[in-house]
Amino acid sequence: MKKFFLLFALAPSVLFISCKSANNNEKDTAGEEETSYQLASDEAFKDTLDGKQVSIYYLRNSGIEAAVTNFGGRLINLMVPDKDGKMVDVVIGPENFNDMVKTNDYFGATIGRYGNRIANGEFTLDGVTYKLPKNNGRNNLHGGPKGFHNQVWDAVQPNDSTLELSYLSKDGEMGFPGNLQAKVVYALTSNGEMKIEYEATTDKPTVCNLTNHTYFNLNGGGTINNHLLQINADEYTPVDSTLIPLGELAPVKGTPFDFTTPTAIGARVDEDNEQLKYGLGYDHNFVVKGEANTLRQAAKVTGDLSGITMEIFSTEPGIQFYGGNFMKGTKPMKRGTKDEYRTAFCLEPQHFPNSPNVPSYPSTTLRPGEVYKTVSVYKFSK
Repeated sequence: MKKFFLLFALAPSVLFISCKSANNNEKDTAGEEETSYQLASDEAFKDTLDGKQVSIYYLRNSGIEAAVTNFGGRLINLMVPDKDGKMVDVVIGPENFNDMVKTNDYFGATIGRYGNRIANGEFTLDGVTYKLPKNNGRNNLHGGPKGFHNQVWDAVQPNDSTLELSYLSKDGEMGFPGNLQAKVVYALTSNGEMKIEYEATTDKPTVCNLTNHTYFNLNGGGTINNHLLQINADEYTPVDSTLIPLGELAPVKGTPFDFTTPTAIGARVDEDNEQLKYGLGYDHNFVVKGEANTLRQAAKVTGDLSGITMEIFSTEPGIQFYGGNFMKGTKPMKRGTKDEYRTAFCLEPQHFPNSPNVPSYPSTTLRPGEVYKTVSVYKFSK
């Protein structure tokens, strides 16, 4: 279910960078200076899983480069220029297929069939109760252990800046009803953006909530506590001790969850607050202001050292903010590093957690004849 993008624009045309030149830091034909970074190599993701070929894909456009693997539809590298023009890999995660499998985590992954948690691993739709794997305590998380993040997707690369991934999730897979045909398109645009478009159809009533689970650090490494974060949300969904929303919306004003103005991620993360204790920090869904199904700004983050700003625009009603609270320094990451505590954050545009069990939440039900469509855009500037 993963594949990598590589984006980089060379005016006036977009030029594809070969795997060899990218990884050996050779000068390209436009005469640009050598780079000091490395993209994941083709060999590092050349493998098979369940009889399907795992590969990596490179894209580039407008000074941005990306690498994506079809294993889990995972973003492996995203190279963006910082305030000094140095290229920074803003994605944290493993650098090869074997480490991806060993970590058994969601680094960079496309998440489905249902992103986030479903209470007690079950939901009822049209009078039928469906049982799902309980892979997060008593709850189902991110579609279960063999969710979209652990599947090998079919891939087509129509041009140097676009990758199309498709996957058929069969009826009953991980307990979900219906044959769900999913499609995810990664594209690097001429405006310094990474755009992800999601689409799905089904032959039986089901639930669907797709998102991306990239771990970001806009400095390229180190603590994320000094990143400045702004979330376009006046409300969030409080959770119980198992991180299942209570079914209500609560105001962020006067709480550590108020990111309506740019605030350092770590400024209030250790306050004596019950919600922060449940998540060991931030691991909560925020209600994005504005009309759902319209593309509007959900969040904005700036790296304190790099000066890189990432704006996230989404058509989704919510966005999950996770502050790396469960990173323990035990999993192998790029360049010989580990997943150290709070060295990455996730901002996942999505429908609300446990929506299939909360009628008042925006519906995640998808029926035959309908088309599930959402868009997320990650815009970079310095």
